[in-house]
Amino acid sequence: MIGALQPHVRLPEAQLLFHPDRPSDTDIHPLRGLGRFGPYSTAFTPSPIRVATLSPAGESRRLFAFLKELNRSAQPRERKDYLPAWTSFNGVFQTHLAPAAKPCLRELEVSLDAELKDSAAPELLLAERVVRAIQLLDANRADFDVLFIYLPERWAAGFHGPHEFDLHHQLKAFTASRQLPIQIVREGSALSYPCRASVMWRIGLALYAKAGGVPWKLTHVVPDTAYIGISYALRAVESDQPRFVTCCSQVFDADGAGLEFIAYDTAEMDVQRENPFLSHTEMFRVITRSLDLYRRRHAGRSPTRVMVHKSTEFKEAEIDGCFEALKHCENVDLIQVIEDVGWQAASWKQDGNDPRRAQADGYPVKRGTLLGLSGKDALLWMHGAVDGLGRGPYFQGGRGTPRPLRLVRHAGHGSWDDTARAVLALSKMNWNNDALYDPLPVTMSYAKTLAQVIKRMPKMGKGIYQFRFFM
Repeated sequence: MIGALQPHVRLPEAQLLFHPDRPSDTDIHPLRGLGRFGPYSTAFTPSPIRVATLSPAGESRRLFAFLKELNRSAQPRERKDYLPAWTSFNGVFQTHLAPAAKPCLRELEVSLDAELKDSAAPELLLAERVVRAIQLLDANRADFDVLFIYLPERWAAGFHGPHEFDLHHQLKAFTASRQLPIQIVREGSALSYPCRASVMWRIGLALYAKAGGVPWKLTHVVPDTAYIGISYALRAVESDQPRFVTCCSQVFDADGAGLEFIAYDTAEMDVQRENPFLSHTEMFRVITRSLDLYRRRHAGRSPTRVMVHKSTEFKEAEIDGCFEALKHCENVDLIQVIEDVGWQAASWKQDGNDPRRAQADGYPVKRGTLLGLSGKDALLWMHGAVDGLGRGPYFQGGRGTPRPLRLVRHAGHGSWDDTARAVLALSKMNWNNDALYDPLPVTMSYAKTLAQVIKRMPKMGKGIYQFRFFM
């Protein structure tokens, strides 16, 4: 017996806004929109953006050449159905890029190559030397906006190590605590990568956001709505600090802006299968502090609707804690976002010669396809074919059969259309990525990134963090 599924719907691709005062400056394609209209924050971005550099001994010239290349044009050699031509950093972002003053242009020790080759723990040695150099740059912090760190492939033995060591996350943890934005430039993925347009778009976009710029925002939004993403990080067993950290990612507002977030160690949780579930008190504390962050950005005004995303189910104590903290909100949605889903689907279309027959489509299911399974859960294809970017549908990645996300509602009574539209729109708000969209809403993808860095910070405190220092 085959059970009947509910009818599916196709939700449109979210429009992005590229100017605060010109509502017509919109596009579904983030890079095309930047090329046509420039970034959203043109009027309040520093110019020039001053770049400090840290490189191996005798190799500063490679970084200087890379900075010059950002100011030149490049044609795409890959993803030609998506990537526009790169004109120049100034042409795209309408601000200049320049090397910082000489004291901000540093090199590591000449002896480092030999020491890394002989070291039993090259990852710890490399991290220690780079951190020490960054500490010296701190004296000139007022003289630069972003620090470029060049890591050649011959140092790859120091990029990862035992106990989940990751040099990238380690350096981000150190510099974020000092509010210093860095851009790690790898030889293989940046300096020698064949498609220069791809590199320029990716690095240029990240650099602009790290300098404090806002590339785009969402166009069609529900006013007075807050989106909160909660994620948890597990520290290594060898750590003498608490095992779990709760990381509340940016509290995104209605137009998708979420430049700050909160994070702190949890005191009360129930661990089940390596997943922590917060007590009533801890969940109340997380949501209350998140609301305070929203009010801080909105002149003391509270949201009328709050949507909370996390990857694990909401236990009864967590639901009660959310509702106690959100008792003055008119609408509260608690949504579990599940990635590992066994469902798959194929797209079929009418036979052009015989309308009574159907045949398999040459493209996968359309992105934005929503299939309700019940009042409690639904499937949403975040990944799939997209119309409106060229002559034919665009399929990001170009291969595979996309799996949907499963959305499970643990509280709330809004339509699945509204919930799914928000998730789709938030998948386009990652400014550290040149893709059309992320496979997750930014509430979840940022939370994952933050959790990986936060758990390596020796002291978190109770302050508010800016995400640009963690990108």
